[in-house]
Amino acid sequence: MNPLNAHNLVIDVPGRTGGQAMDFTVGEGQVWGVLGPNGAGKTTLLHTLAGLRQARSGEVRLGGTALSDMKRRLVSQQLGLVFQERHDEFPATVLETALIGRHPWLSPWQMESGEDLAIAEQALKQLDVAHLSDRLVSTLSGGERQRVAIATVLAQNPATWLLDEPSNHLDLHHQVAVMELLKAQAGAGRAIFMCLHDLNLAARWCDHLLLLFPNGEACWGPAETMLVPSALERLYNQKLVTVEADGAPVFVPVKG
Repeated sequence: MNPLNAHNLVIDVPGRTGGQAMDFTVGEGQVWGVLGPNGAGKTTLLHTLAGLRQARSGEVRLGGTALSDMKRRLVSQQLGLVFQERHDEFPATVLETALIGRHPWLSPWQMESGEDLAIAEQALKQLDVAHLSDRLVSTLSGGERQRVAIATVLAQNPATWLLDEPSNHLDLHHQVAVMELLKAQAGAGRAIFMCLHDLNLAARWCDHLLLLFPNGEACWGPAETMLVPSALERLYNQKLVTVEADGAPVFVPVKG
């Protein structure tokens, strides 16, 4: 696997003049979570790592090569992206959408094979949306669309997953199922890097965390070194109480 590396990276957040340079590597088998309040730049960071947004300074490297120097087809074979919000510009069924994940692996004008179809169908099954295969994506609920989007990246089979709020719109059961799937992907040697609003999902499932503050300050490292109540309280400007459940810390906001 080619590791994803942020090298002296300063993201370009509108209205922010400064920003801390970030140096981190998302390695094989790791699950990274990005935490921060609204407007801190989590989505901007994710899009910069995907090569969709220009950095203010520094660069993103994939396997030691600057992302900007790589052909987009090669990048799309190695990086998969789940957006926070999606717009359905063209009518497509759930199965047709999942098959888009196979496109980076096809030559120009090549049709999907039976193997591609089987991969897409299996991905939909794993996300519990196979029964919706013939439905137009535009007719689905928010949670169903989210699971289809994750199934599409699963069919793509990238070495590194970049996800913006993967638990968005999901009920509790499907939140857990998606986090378990991502953990299993990491266990199979892939790298997971996701922005999260839910601090407790991050504490339960992530082994590395990046805290992004509204002023551009950032810190990152193994989860156990980042889950410090004083730092999290400053991050969210919210007093927290910490308890333990199922071997993981749980953070509860304090009233007032």
